[in-house]
Amino acid sequence: MSRLAGKVAIITGGAGGIGKGMALAFVKEGAKVAIIDLNEETGKETIKELQEYQPESIFIQANLKEHDKIAHLVKQVADKFGKIDILVNNAHASRMKSIEETTQADFDLSFDTGFYPTFYFMQAALPYLKETQGKIINFASGAGLNGDTNQGTYAAAKEAIRGITRVAANEFGPFGINVNIIAPIANSPGMIEWAEANPEYYQNMISKIPLRRLGELESDIGRVAVFLASEDSDYITGQTIMVDGGSIKLR
Repeated sequence: MSRLAGKVAIITGGAGGIGKGMALAFVKEGAKVAIIDLNEETGKETIKELQEYQPESIFIQANLKEHDKIAHLVKQVADKFGKIDILVNNAHASRMKSIEETTQADFDLSFDTGFYPTFYFMQAALPYLKETQGKIINFASGAGLNGDTNQGTYAAAKEAIRGITRVAANEFGPFGINVNIIAPIANSPGMIEWAEANPEYYQNMISKIPLRRLGELESDIGRVAVFLASEDSDYITGQTIMVDGGSIKLR
């Protein structure tokens, strides 16, 4: 398989969970991947797996709350590979709290790790993506679309990402750059941990998914990301793609 042969991709939060699933899917399609993640130990483990398929792939340890360093991270990847074809903004951290309990620090965490890095990575990568007529994949969530309880800061940041993605699609389209969103439900480590602690809530959630299962990190979420990163999606931009087993049907 070589749908991404010769392509260079940045994946934030690529050391684990959905990010790792996408990174594996990308390297198996021939892409050289730079995973950027805060967790150094997990990042080093993941890059060893990726390099079995694509030896040139790299791991960069970084704290994405340090927004002033994002442009340097993008340049570091571009200097290493000579170009950037694909940007995947996947990283995001947040706390589950009711609106009544939410503090400014909770909003800062969600926006500082989710919305702002997404914006600044797009801004910094734009000159390189103009040269390659590249692809951007951002991440939203059903939590924002549904207004899930105890997800105020997460939902707000994810909907802000959807908003800026639509703006980017309009602004970047004339340069041949596609900008889309994946909104997934997946069996990430965090989801598995939550399911084990809340088995009744988990079963209730699964029963409401038409396909009656969580998405697999690589084969479900990763493969859709490959599609959006490849030439097969050249005429799709500004869209939110629900990779959630049919849970939410956008109109």
